[in-house]
Amino acid sequence: MDLHLKGKTAVITGASQGFGRAIAKGLASEGVKIFATARNEELLKSLHEETGAVTFAQDFTAPGAPQAIANAALAALGRVDILVNNAGRSRALGVTGDEEEWEAGFTLDFTRHRQLTQHLLPHMMERSQGVILNVTSTYELRSINVSAVAKGAVAVWSKQLAGQLGQYNIRVNCLQPGLIDTANTQRIFTAEERRQFAQNNIPLGDFGQPEDIANMAAFLASPRAGYITGAVAVVDGGLRYHPF
Repeated sequence: MDLHLKGKTAVITGASQGFGRAIAKGLASEGVKIFATARNEELLKSLHEETGAVTFAQDFTAPGAPQAIANAALAALGRVDILVNNAGRSRALGVTGDEEEWEAGFTLDFTRHRQLTQHLLPHMMERSQGVILNVTSTYELRSINVSAVAKGAVAVWSKQLAGQLGQYNIRVNCLQPGLIDTANTQRIFTAEERRQFAQNNIPLGDFGQPEDIANMAAFLASPRAGYITGAVAVVDGGLRYHPF
């Protein structure tokens, strides 16, 4: 299926590894010009070599990062058609978790994405065109995780944006991954633990691959999804909650 993405441009945060890297590679394979930002310069360099992406090394949590990324992206691309807000990090805490961890988690997983989006929205609104895709996480945890709480806020914010930006032909959706085979899950599950967990909890029988996330991201970013906004697309093999 032709997704009609050739010639489009995209900004992707947290693009050096995991979901972000897979999304960057997937969109690049569809002919999208990629502006990839993350902290790790070496991983960004290899992404450039693989995809031709424009790369921009930046600590996303730094106070001026959203403005710097927006300025650099517009200078490099000329226009931004697609924004993928992906950067984030799991941050498990106790029920009386440290205040600094809460603040750091919300800064990374919500506030900086909101700020970057707000810097790019005037450009999209002026052109009456744009797609914003926010990568969230499952909210069905049984223990405190700052990232999941912040990503829950992202989902609500996304629906509100979708309600107000439709008049500008700007679509806003969320992509909610389940358990995906990344470095993060490999640190948590041994191969045997993964097999047993998937057998007991995931109807499709295994963890997903980063490419599964990239495939949905490409669809949601494409004109093929032109009548989809304010949605949360779940890619989790049927897993609807985590037992931890």
